[in-house]
Amino acid sequence: MRLIHRYLLAAVLMVAAGAAAMAQTRDDRYSGVTGTIPPAAVASPAGGPDWSGESGSSGDPRMTAAAIRAAAVNFHGCIERLWPLAARRGISHNVYAAYTAVLTPDLRIMDLLDGQPEFTKSFWDYLDLLVNDVRIEQGRTLLQRYRATFDAVERAYGVDRYVIAAIWGVETNYGTLGGDRPVVRSTATLACIGRRQNYFREEFLSALEILQRGDVKPDRLVGSWAGAFGPTQFMPTAFKRFAVDFDHDGRRDVVDSVPDIIASTANNLKKDGWVTGQTWGYEVVVPANFNFLLADHARSIPIRDWERYGITRPGNKPFPRPDDHAFLLIPAGVQGPGFMMLANFRVIMRYNPAEAYALAIGHLTDRLRGAPSFVQNWPRYERVLSRGERLELQQLLERHGYDVGEPDGHLGARTRAAIRDFQTRIGLVPDGFASAGVLDQLRGR
Repeated sequence: MRLIHRYLLAAVLMVAAGAAAMAQTRDDRYSGVTGTIPPAAVASPAGGPDWSGESGSSGDPRMTAAAIRAAAVNFHGCIERLWPLAARRGISHNVYAAYTAVLTPDLRIMDLLDGQPEFTKSFWDYLDLLVNDVRIEQGRTLLQRYRATFDAVERAYGVDRYVIAAIWGVETNYGTLGGDRPVVRSTATLACIGRRQNYFREEFLSALEILQRGDVKPDRLVGSWAGAFGPTQFMPTAFKRFAVDFDHDGRRDVVDSVPDIIASTANNLKKDGWVTGQTWGYEVVVPANFNFLLADHARSIPIRDWERYGITRPGNKPFPRPDDHAFLLIPAGVQGPGFMMLANFRVIMRYNPAEAYALAIGHLTDRLRGAPSFVQNWPRYERVLSRGERLELQQLLERHGYDVGEPDGHLGARTRAAIRDFQTRIGLVPDGFASAGVLDQLRGR
């Protein structure tokens, strides 16, 4: 969850009142691991491939093959240097030693770190994979099976049950594809090797805190290569902020307790600003003569104002709440559908900051509720840029003076804004779509 999409595609929480005090009585629940390394801390996924030995595709100097090898050689030194930080959090030396003494890095993760699918696939390919008839039917079955729990959670948190089920479905196909990598090993690897060590250092230490407190059993703390675990894929830091003990058994178990899974996910969305009674957004028709420069995350205005620009819903269906503020997203440019995004779309993006991911969650939410598929066609005839081409496009935009952030091959709002401006300069429709044609134009200038 959050910054990295986790399960099959990668081949991929404020504690409840009183929980802090309760944790004090559970600190040594697994103290028996002292001197014995839990298998989940060190085992490799069965039959998993080894690291390719190749440099990452992001261009980050820490992702060169030589840098990865050098960091791997120093892995145990890195782990030793992290011990004082763990001690300050109340992690006992026995627990720290038990989970790190013979820990080895999982270098296969280096091949996955630069290839998150929500940043590398086209929107339509991503949606095809995640929002389909099988997943919709499975989600409806899950909603019925746990109806009483969803009822209780919806009353407690005011979060739409269908969006929780959609997250469950997109993240792990309803718990069937949650990953089998030990969270401690994955986060330790990323804390010491690769381009996001600062971020994953916090995740590694938080994973050890979870084990120290005893919320999740050691052999169940397994998940994605990025360290996300459980059916709705909590990163360790997110677990600390949002996980709740909804079944009142003394543990916040987002792996095996369905009430805790559903309630913790709802608590996460609520704390991130979920607006009760509001949807995530609408598919919209954008007129050909529209000023595409207005399609920007920063431009959030009442829907009725967008209607004055000629924005409509397919079939001229009315907008239920025209006073709601929204921004316009046109992910495939003038050739594809547009989407009016409300506040809850931004909340979903806090769960995972990729537009394709949030759109998949929103669309699956609607399909689970009984809504039809999107009406307008995607430009499937367009050649999808490779990861290297996306990185090159960003680098060329940067050379032309545009701020796209750190070029990494992830085409988000800043890159789209830069493309729009470039298209305006050369006389093209400024729809912000990163097409092969735009890349060719950049190469020739």
